[in-house]
Amino acid sequence: MNEKNFEYLRDQIKYTGFGEALESQLKEKMQKEEPNFTLTHNAQYGNDTATATLNFKKSDQSDIFFFNSYKVELQKENSKETLEQTFYINKGSNITMKEAYNLMEGRSVNKDLTSKEGEVYNSWVQMDFKQSESNGNFKLNHYHQNYGYDLEAALSKHPIKELETPKYKEDLINSLKKGNLQSATFLKEGNEIKQYIEASPQFKTINIYDNNMKRIDNRKAQEEKQSESQQTSEKQSSKKQNQTADDDGPEIPKEAKKKRKSQSM
Repeated sequence: MNEKNFEYLRDQIKYTGFGEALESQLKEKMQKEEPNFTLTHNAQYGNDTATATLNFKKSDQSDIFFFNSYKVELQKENSKETLEQTFYINKGSNITMKEAYNLMEGRSVNKDLTSKEGEVYNSWVQMDFKQSESNGNFKLNHYHQNYGYDLEAALSKHPIKELETPKYKEDLINSLKKGNLQSATFLKEGNEIKQYIEASPQFKTINIYDNNMKRIDNRKAQEEKQSESQQTSEKQSSKKQNQTADDDGPEIPKEAKKKRKSQSM
C-alpha cells in the first residue's frame, strides 16, 4: 500500500465532510489492492437520513487510488421516495457532505470551483429539479460573479439584528454561503423575532421563513425594514431637537433685555 496515497485520501475524505470514522476501512480496502472499492457513510439531518457511497478507483499505471465521486441517497421525512445525486471530486474545493444535503434540499451553495482549464472561479450553485443530466443527475445551475448577486446587499434590505455586530454578521454570511438555513433575529416594532433565512442568488435576494417554516413574502419583509428605519429616524430626529433646545438655553424675554441694557447705562 502506498502510504502517502493513503494519507492524502484520508485527509480528502475528512475535509469533504465525512470525518475520521472511515480511516480504518480505507486502509483495509487499499491493502487488498482491488481495482475499485466503495465506503459508506450515514448522516442524520434533523429527521432526514442521508447515505453516501464513496467511490474509489485504482490507477491502471500505478498503485495510486483516486477518490472520484460520492453518491448521496436522501430519505426525507414524510416521503416514500429517495432522492439521489452523485457529486464529483475535483482538485479544487469540493462540495462537502453537508453542502450536498443543502443542495438536495433546494438551497444554494457558494463555492470556489476549478474550471477544466484549471482556473479558479467563484460561483453560487443550485440544483435544478426540473432538469436531468445524461448521467441521471439533476442539473446544477451556476450563478457566477458576473451574475451580480450580492448577499450582503440583499441582507441589508431587512431589519436583521446580527448585521449590527461585525462578528455575527460574518458568521451569518459564511453560514448562508454553505447553503444552511440560518436563524436570524428580526427587529419588528421594537420586538425581536426569530426567523429563518436562506440565500436566493437566482432572484438576488434572501428567502425568509417563520417559526413554522412558512415562507414570508419578501415585499412585506422589506416594508417592515422601511418601517423600522423610519421609526429609528424619527427617534433620532426627536432626540436632536431636544438636544438643540437644551444647548440654546432658556430664551430671555424682550423686557428683561431692555432692563439689563438700561442698568448698564
